Amino acid sequence: MSAILLTRRAAIFSLAAVTMPPAAFARSSLARRAPIGGVAVDVGPLLENSGEPTASWVARTLPAAISEALASSGQAGTPVSVRIDYVLLGPNSGAGGPAGSTQDQMIGVVTSGGVERPLRASAYYYPASSDPAMIEQSNYNRVFQLCQAFASWIAKGY
Repeated sequence: MSAILLTRRAAIFSLAAVTMPPAAFARSSLARRAPIGGVAVDVGPLLENSGEPTASWVARTLPAAISEALASSGQAGTPVSVRIDYVLLGPNSGAGGPAGSTQDQMIGVVTSGGVERPLRASAYYYPASSDPAMIEQSNYNRVFQLCQAFASWIAKGY
C-alpha cells in the first residue's frame, strides 16, 4: 500500500486549487507582477471584464511598451501606474471604418505624479484573409497594437 505524504503548505494549496475559480489564480499571479522601470500595470479589472488570454497579453506587453515610449520621449524612469479596465476588440470581419477596418479600444486610468487621469486609446484593425484560421494570433496582434497606442499617449502626456 502506498502512502501519500503532503506538507501542510501542499495540502492548503491543493484545497485552494479545488475550491477557488481559475480566474482567482490568474488574478493573483497577474497582480503580483513587479513594476518594470517604474511602470506598474494592474489588469485585475480587465481580467474580470475580458478574461484570459487578453489580461495576460496586456500584463506582459504594456509595461515594456510604456517604458520604451517614455524612454524615447526623454522621460525614462518616470513612475507611472496604470489600471486597464477594458479591451474592446471590434468585429473580426471588419466594419465601416477606413478601408473596411474596425476600431479596437483600450480603456484605463493612468496615475503619474499623483494625478489620476482616464485614458482611452484606439487602433484600427484591417482584417486579413488568414485571420480566421489564426484567430488567437490575430487577436494578440490587435492587443499588442493597442498597448503600443496606449503607451504612446502616456508618453505624450495626453
